[in-house]
Amino acid sequence: MEYKYAGIVVNNESIMVDKLFTYKIPTELRGLIQIGHRVKVPFGRGDRLIDGFVLELKEDLEQKIPYIKSIKTICDEFPLFNELDLDLINMMKKRYLATYIDCIKLIIPTGITKGIRKKTANLLYVKLAPEGKFNKSPYKEIYTAVKNNPGVYTKSALSKEFAYSLSSVNTMIKHGFLTTEETVIDRLDSKQYNKYSAKILNDEQERAVSSILYKDGGKFLLHGVTGSGKTEVYLHLVDSMLTEGKDSIVLVPEISLTPQMVERFKGRFGNNISVFHSKMSDGERFDEWMRIKKRKTKIVIGARSALFLPLENLGMIIIDEEHENSYKSESNPKYDAREVAEYIAEMKGCKLVLGTATPSLDSYYRAKLGEYELLEIKNRVDNAKLPNMMLVDMREELANNNRSIFSLKLHSAINEALAKGEQIILFLNRRGFSTFVSCRKCGFVYKCKQCDISLTYHREDNLMHCHYCGYKESIKNKCPKCSSKYIKYFGIGTERVEEEVKKHFPQAKTLRMDMDTTRRKNSYIDIYESFKKGEAQILIGTQMIAKGLDFPNVTLVGVLAADLTLNLPDYKSAERTFQLLTQVSGRAGRSSKQGKVIIQTYSPEHYSIQFSLTNDYKGFYNEEINIRETMNYPPFKKIININLSCDKENLLIRTIKDLGLKIKEYLEEDKNISMLGPCPCAISKIKDMYRWQIILKGEFPFDTAAKIKNIVYEELKDVYTEVKLNLDVNPNSLI
Repeated sequence: MEYKYAGIVVNNESIMVDKLFTYKIPTELRGLIQIGHRVKVPFGRGDRLIDGFVLELKEDLEQKIPYIKSIKTICDEFPLFNELDLDLINMMKKRYLATYIDCIKLIIPTGITKGIRKKTANLLYVKLAPEGKFNKSPYKEIYTAVKNNPGVYTKSALSKEFAYSLSSVNTMIKHGFLTTEETVIDRLDSKQYNKYSAKILNDEQERAVSSILYKDGGKFLLHGVTGSGKTEVYLHLVDSMLTEGKDSIVLVPEISLTPQMVERFKGRFGNNISVFHSKMSDGERFDEWMRIKKRKTKIVIGARSALFLPLENLGMIIIDEEHENSYKSESNPKYDAREVAEYIAEMKGCKLVLGTATPSLDSYYRAKLGEYELLEIKNRVDNAKLPNMMLVDMREELANNNRSIFSLKLHSAINEALAKGEQIILFLNRRGFSTFVSCRKCGFVYKCKQCDISLTYHREDNLMHCHYCGYKESIKNKCPKCSSKYIKYFGIGTERVEEEVKKHFPQAKTLRMDMDTTRRKNSYIDIYESFKKGEAQILIGTQMIAKGLDFPNVTLVGVLAADLTLNLPDYKSAERTFQLLTQVSGRAGRSSKQGKVIIQTYSPEHYSIQFSLTNDYKGFYNEEINIRETMNYPPFKKIININLSCDKENLLIRTIKDLGLKIKEYLEEDKNISMLGPCPCAISKIKDMYRWQIILKGEFPFDTAAKIKNIVYEELKDVYTEVKLNLDVNPNSLI
């Protein structure tokens, strides 16, 4: 069978070219081009050569096309995806209302369209022993160094390591005593880890492992309390896959969890494990993709994008902390890793395990329906006890004239833990020093000039920061509105907590883990390892310290403000609050020492806080699921958020109102969908772009969702260069 034509998606993010373009396959490329190949094609009126991806091959055309352009060349030695991947691309395009190219970019090697390639270096080898006038220092020493380290050093690296002059090294190459060979360099982490021996499973862990491995079902929800040894269950499952010669993917939600998971997996299985997450460079991720493609590794640990790596014999997908928001992508395509993992598991016939101490309502609801098999681990390993939970009403602290960020109970407990040589975690889900800066006379609040959001003061650089666009501004001595000098800093962030800790507990060494302290590469690992070694007594952090981390000497956890997530204008706020409180509480008392958790709040009566006190997930679920059903929120109905943004407010409002009328007209035929808006978003401007949205609630079969997407595309076709579109199915947040 000879294919003469190809259906190609071009590498262009415009929604207007989100379709297959037919190209002729030149005679010399027939029989070579396959589905998944990246090719160069002429595109547009100027026939500019751009990347395209082959999604279809045709023997002939159904109808005659007057002028068809030809493919110029194949870019790579092998196709970047196969027909199974193509099924996945098509599914995501339909389910998440995405474009072809956004879905394709998830699957192909990172950076390949930017020209990323294998890294090479000219490494030194010996050729002939120095003789004649070269049989002396430093030539003899240079020769010996290279002989003892063949293929280890480049010229500059050798010069730097042994303090030899570059001129002398070049002289030896020139006269044939040394030679260089271009060698591919792996940009991989070669760090060695201490052996992490297999542990004997307790009865609950053993039942979970046996159920997953030997039962017919392929999808499991592992609900185990914090400290119940879920990671050891994962290790045993992966070990079984290796015995069968199968591959495994282990997803973790935060980069901050990766060091611990990597430490345990590499400690158990050695360095033949691929790690994949966004803090790695494009080159490092490219190398890992190629290593997996060449079947040099059988275990992958990473964030959600690791799902798309080219493992050919997949036996197990494990999603740790499955409740985490970060499994739902915030960038296009806005996919949910749990849903995609389920599709991949069914497509490739492998097992899927979702593990957590606080299942998402959606997952637990599906387990109750029998779509997942529910496995429970109700006790901590090694007979460790769940921590003692204490609630502090901060309204009473204020009434007793305590204006400190620490309640009397928490202050006393910190002193007690420090005296015993134990470690403490203090949790506040807000970074910075003060959350907003205001004039006490007229009420003026400093806001970002590019976003509709208050600026956060950071003591570290004495500037106010916008946490959305990165804008920074210095504080003036006078109010810009009324010229008053009464400028005050309100609210607290992790930076302020760190300062207060140093003031109240000067004897303690502290570490802070938030977005500000972890921008540098490997900073997560440095902070994690430092605290694990006991180099600091108090760890202060945002939600990145709230789950998964296991520090045996932590006996006290202080939650400084449990109300922060509770008061967000979002339907998931109660669920997030319960999950965060339960997860961060689980960091205490994970060894033989009894743990204690002190939760400070202004809303002690709220059900999410009350149920977290008793670690009562089922009680919380029953309360919350009734509210969701009443309000027609997921998991009972789906939500589509149509978000438009533009730097021209009038154009944006006119466009979205016209779009709203078109959608309303279509919905007259479908009474199962309700429409909210158009209206401004809760944060109505980000990075100088005004933001409006339409929210749809109801049932959305693929054909209905596609129809809505087509209406949106049609309405935007004349303004797509100015008005930016974001379509999101079941978004994490409506803010």
